Amino acid sequence: MRSRLPGAGAAAAVTALVLVVAGSWFGYQQLAGPSCSGQIRLSVAAAPEIQPALKAAADKWAADGAEVGGTCVAVNVTAAEPVEVAAAVASKHGATLAGVGQASGTAVTPDVWVPDSSTWLLRLKSGGATAFGPASGASIARSPVVVALPEPVAARIGWPDKKLTWTDLLRQVTSSKPLRAGIVEPTRDAAGLSGLLSLAAAAGGTGSSPAQAQAAMIGALRQLATNRSSLRQDLLARFPRSSDPTAIASGLGAAALSEEDVISYNSTKPPVPLAALYLDPAPMPLDYPFAVLPGIESVKASAAKALFEVLRTPAFRDRLAAQALRGPDGKWGAGFEAPRGAPSPAAGGDAVPPTGQGGAAGLDPTVIQKVTSTWSAATQSGRMLSVIDVSGSMKQKVATANGATRLQVTVAAANEGLALLDDSWSIGLWTFSTNLNGPLDYREIVPIKPLSSNRNAVRQGLATIKPSSGNTGLYDTLLAAYKKVQEDWEPGKVNSVVLFTDGKNEDDNGISQKELLAQLKKLRDPEQPIQVIIIGIGKDVSRAELEPITAITGGQPFVTDDPAKIGEILLQAIALRPSAPR
Repeated sequence: MRSRLPGAGAAAAVTALVLVVAGSWFGYQQLAGPSCSGQIRLSVAAAPEIQPALKAAADKWAADGAEVGGTCVAVNVTAAEPVEVAAAVASKHGATLAGVGQASGTAVTPDVWVPDSSTWLLRLKSGGATAFGPASGASIARSPVVVALPEPVAARIGWPDKKLTWTDLLRQVTSSKPLRAGIVEPTRDAAGLSGLLSLAAAAGGTGSSPAQAQAAMIGALRQLATNRSSLRQDLLARFPRSSDPTAIASGLGAAALSEEDVISYNSTKPPVPLAALYLDPAPMPLDYPFAVLPGIESVKASAAKALFEVLRTPAFRDRLAAQALRGPDGKWGAGFEAPRGAPSPAAGGDAVPPTGQGGAAGLDPTVIQKVTSTWSAATQSGRMLSVIDVSGSMKQKVATANGATRLQVTVAAANEGLALLDDSWSIGLWTFSTNLNGPLDYREIVPIKPLSSNRNAVRQGLATIKPSSGNTGLYDTLLAAYKKVQEDWEPGKVNSVVLFTDGKNEDDNGISQKELLAQLKKLRDPEQPIQVIIIGIGKDVSRAELEPITAITGGQPFVTDDPAKIGEILLQAIALRPSAPR
């Protein structure tokens, strides 16, 4: 069973990944055969559950005389949580991964990375690291994603005789007496993400309208969020540890996990074993891509290629079976004991991607981005001042939005975003232009208050917004908004300003960009961070103008030429966690 290390333990895991102990390299060198000279040192970071199989294969290769072109190869295989390596890789390659957080300051990326899922590579690519993608690493192992339930709970809903679907699970989770389902934070866990994607697809097929489908989705997400965990081990510990009916009723009832998790959990002989439900349609499996990271030396790349060939042998498949993992084609090696009800690979099992591609092959990265952003918006809590541009240019019509104006599209997106946020959020609403409120460029429509008492006021406020004939008073407005959020900064939440605009600063009587930046630097308090997010709409927005502003506050500018996409961008903005300001 994989280990999940919180806090300092996670940092130690990353440090262990990147620090090479001289003695271990010396030991590998002694194992290398006498026919080679010199040494290529190859560092491999692998998901904890596959690391023992990988290390055993690398050790055997070294003992047999691992070499490339006459040069000895020493391989150091370290167990490392995928989310920790992803943070380090994202930092190195300038990528943004929602929900992952910052990398350890001591982290150095490995030469080869074997995470549990190629969705990590896809997320890195869509987050800005263009050298990545699901084709960056060929799969070396496989574990289907299942829904784990205590066997008595599974039996009540028809297991193992009834074939169940994700729609069946959605009904169970959102019923009047819901199944107590949980999830590992899907922005930090590949099995949780796979389950969330399947549940989202099932929710999308419910109801007769997009609004009904969204309501089903939000209901499911909020149910899952009540039993979420950032660590896989913590979630597993919530399953009932006694066969007493009261313990079963009060324990965790269901969670998306890997087949390997269920096998490993049951191998400890718990009082209440877990059943593995293989729901239709089959979710994206964990596929363990062998990813040679961009930028490594050519001799290391050659050594990595040679190691990959070692991992394609029947002997490695048997090593995987000892770790409760299948081969990359879904078939298992000697000694593998499949859970009851597991489909036979020969009968199709879960779909196998084309050779050389991971389980995320063909998946649209925007689907992952939308689902993870919706999750973050619907399940986190925050305090936000929404500031909407009402300058004259916002009257322009949007060709891709059936002739609606830029302002109408913006207000519609704000209403949709509001529906995602629960009552723990605090929201305020401003508009801005130039000289909108006497000499001021901005006007408060609704003060920042909890949505538990403010939701209708925000809706009504949005309905009253009309365009003005003024210009864009960007800088004065941003400074005032920052100060307003700072006044009653709330701990435990992301305090933010989210500003929508379709132009550059056009207030000749206001402060300059230089003055704005100086003021923000002076006001900024690292102990009470305020994130500034600017959503630029249309071709008149200058990213170069916006980036220095958001960089100071740890925020981010989002710019789109197509205003009809503002709803998707707002989701990303709400989901964004603060980065370190510069």
